[in-house]
Amino acid sequence: MIFKFFVQPQVNIHDHRVYGYETLLRKKGPNGWRVPTNFLELTVAEQARLIEQTAYDLGPKLAHQFLAFNLNRAQFDHPDTLATLLNLKSRIQHVKLAIEFTEAPTLAQMQHYSEVLHAHDMKLDLDDVGTGSNTYANIKAFLPYADKIKFAMQNLRMSGDADQIPTQLAFWVQQAQAHQLTMILEGIEDSQDQALAAKYQVNIHQGYLYSQPVAPQSLALDFEF
Repeated sequence: MIFKFFVQPQVNIHDHRVYGYETLLRKKGPNGWRVPTNFLELTVAEQARLIEQTAYDLGPKLAHQFLAFNLNRAQFDHPDTLATLLNLKSRIQHVKLAIEFTEAPTLAQMQHYSEVLHAHDMKLDLDDVGTGSNTYANIKAFLPYADKIKFAMQNLRMSGDADQIPTQLAFWVQQAQAHQLTMILEGIEDSQDQALAAKYQVNIHQGYLYSQPVAPQSLALDFEF
């Protein structure tokens, strides 16, 4: 089995620069690179080695940008995960590493991860807020310990709830402002999505309008948008 991290840029439309890159695991099969059906096929340690390779492949494109690495509930429950992240950071000290929780942890886990990651110059983000297990009821107590929240419009589109996007986006922007968190809007596909982001003053965008997930070597050095 061959695995690789693709990357998708997160762009700051205020200063027209790349803010960071989300790493997205892909598995090579007969039909090319596809999203794995099981993200636990690789251990966190194996994924960390791929993250290190991704940072190397990005090279100068990763001068001042964040590199975001997703963890699900099973992964951050594993007793070796935190030590693996610290080991990874020690090997790529120059990289601004951000850990994204895609599923709600316990409050004790959130507090512990926040304390340790921040002590080692890493960021802790809450991904997919408002959907899945990352509902407001589940994560409201976590917000003081996070650095960023990501609102993924594509999740609501896939569930048939696209009409809820403006209301939910407004709510999460309020939460970001109240807790002084950076807000990333994911799922930007067209100028209407850009206009929605502008209405709520969300400057950091991610989505197919700017770039699909691609192999790190495929990104142009001077990314334009």
